[in-house]
Amino acid sequence: MVERSLQIILLAAGKGTRMKSDQPKVMHAIAGRSMLGHVLALAERAGASDVAVVIGPDMDNVRAEALAHMSRAQIYIQEQQRGTGDAVLAARGAIAAHDGDVLVLYGDTPLIELETLTKLRDALADDAQLAVLGFHAADPTGYGRLLSDPDGALIAIREHKDASAAEREISLCNSGVLAFRGEHLLSLLERIKNDNANGEYYLTDTVEVANGDGLRAVAITCPEEEVLGINSRTQLAQAEAIYQRRARQKAMDGGATLIAPETVWLSYDTVIGRDVVIEPNVFMAPGVTIADGALIRANCHLEGAQLGRGVKVGPFARLRPGTKLAAGAFIGNFVEVKNTTLGEGAKASHLSYLGDGVVGARANIGAGTIFCNYDGFNKARTTIGEGAFIGSNSALVAPVTIGKGAFVGSGSVISKDVSADALALSRAAQEEKPGWAAKFRTMMARRKQRASGG
Repeated sequence: MVERSLQIILLAAGKGTRMKSDQPKVMHAIAGRSMLGHVLALAERAGASDVAVVIGPDMDNVRAEALAHMSRAQIYIQEQQRGTGDAVLAARGAIAAHDGDVLVLYGDTPLIELETLTKLRDALADDAQLAVLGFHAADPTGYGRLLSDPDGALIAIREHKDASAAEREISLCNSGVLAFRGEHLLSLLERIKNDNANGEYYLTDTVEVANGDGLRAVAITCPEEEVLGINSRTQLAQAEAIYQRRARQKAMDGGATLIAPETVWLSYDTVIGRDVVIEPNVFMAPGVTIADGALIRANCHLEGAQLGRGVKVGPFARLRPGTKLAAGAFIGNFVEVKNTTLGEGAKASHLSYLGDGVVGARANIGAGTIFCNYDGFNKARTTIGEGAFIGSNSALVAPVTIGKGAFVGSGSVISKDVSADALALSRAAQEEKPGWAAKFRTMMARRKQRASGG
């Protein structure tokens, strides 16, 4: 059990030129959360006592994003991009005030698992003063190589540009993630030099400096996908695929059935209960919670919705933010729900829009019903009582209340409150003219005959 306090220095100053974007790369999202947000969440789970985020000049949006995810984070500016060593040294004030373990993470490396950080800290708790996270690369081209002595101690990290031909044959590569015992870090950083092919101050050079001081450095390994650094849209898509695979597996391990897992898309905060069944082609944006026993049929889009036990949704349904479905409620095909609560057993089976309202338990919403919630300036609410029945093709003009057990006749436009157990009708009276259709057909046939010269 690691008892030393933990500081995390998160490097997020990269502009991400290869992303071809106006946004810094750490702002790009995976599973509905920015990469920066993912790494800050990892820092929180790791139990960091303080977090220092290093950004570049004029990165106000990155600053705001960091503080939105972790209000206690300290923000530091790397004025010039002179390498990772220089970036960490930008947080000198935070480092000087800390005497525990220090982990250096990256805002564009969002897939590291908590267990991996624990392994790094365990190495520090053992006999190492510095631990480097490495991986065996399928293609090591471009990566720094981890160089070890016969006893397994890490003696250097050689950047690809500076590596010899023999060193380039090594497949164990540097991820960039390092762990330090904090009492050594500032001294190591201050002695890094920039005599390399890029003229930069490499954080990785702390390994050689540490060895020169008689400190022990070790390499800890993890799967390559955990340390995928994202520098392009292609790598962003690769990271999304990895995250989704993990999230789907977690959902299934938790007792949910995903009929075609590769077609179900989850967000970072999706919560799925046991015995939930999700059919193909379902997308869940942030804020979705699904209780036990629910059924999500094919081709649904859910966002900001809370689904109770045994709820059924779809196919082809859209649940927007603020949707709350109580146990046993049913939303059918081509129904859109926004900021509306449905009580237990309430149903809207097809072709309806329910926006800004409350539907009581066991109420039935007929096909084609619309909650007319917007007058061009303001939103208003529709309230439907328990057990009410709304006939097909009805328009309920908010603000309006339909009482408990009331009926609304099909095709009605309801703009006034309806009392409990009443029948409300609002449509033109039906009129019938006997024989009119036959006369009409005869008249039109004669006109057509004359027009053709017959």
